[in-house]
Amino acid sequence: MRLLLARRSADIAGGASPVGWKIGFNAPAVQQHFGISEPVVGYLVDTGVSADGAKVPVGRWTAPAVEVEVAIRVGPEGEVAGLAPALELVDLDLPFDDLEPILAGNVFQRGVVFGEEVPGVDPWSVQVAVEKGGETVAEGQLREEPAVTAAFVRAFLAAHGAALEPGDRIIAGSMIAPLAVAPGDTLRVSFGPLGMLGVSFEP
Repeated sequence: MRLLLARRSADIAGGASPVGWKIGFNAPAVQQHFGISEPVVGYLVDTGVSADGAKVPVGRWTAPAVEVEVAIRVGPEGEVAGLAPALELVDLDLPFDDLEPILAGNVFQRGVVFGEEVPGVDPWSVQVAVEKGGETVAEGQLREEPAVTAAFVRAFLAAHGAALEPGDRIIAGSMIAPLAVAPGDTLRVSFGPLGMLGVSFEP
């Protein structure tokens, strides 16, 4: 985590603006594989943020994939102030045999697509469905109450010398297994009451 946070500081010193944080390894099977008992936390900066419908070049990536997530906006008192749909773009370019380089590389994070916040949504009503090539290829739902996720991120960061700030956004962990993508692919993702998001991939 020291290396991850040092990388974040270097990105910000280089002109990036902080956006928030990401949950990584929220699946129990992955935690068991690495011998950990809880998720890890990575960071988000504005240089990786794309809009709905973005065309993302992945031709130089090793193993591009998409994770379907809910974005939590942190309020002035640390509360959950809003929810929005999100797609995390990752490059699974390291072997799953050593946790340290994965953390140092910001847990495969390459970008994120945010949708608009929708007020008043019951998080447990969010059912996601991923469409690729006219077929539904993955479905899922939230695994944890957003307030619990925000409290975990706050405590995790505090334990490692960082802080969760008002206005930060947290992408709360994938609701599906990472979905491999390639140049030419287009995904449309339904988030139920949180609406739709789309992303395409180019060489």
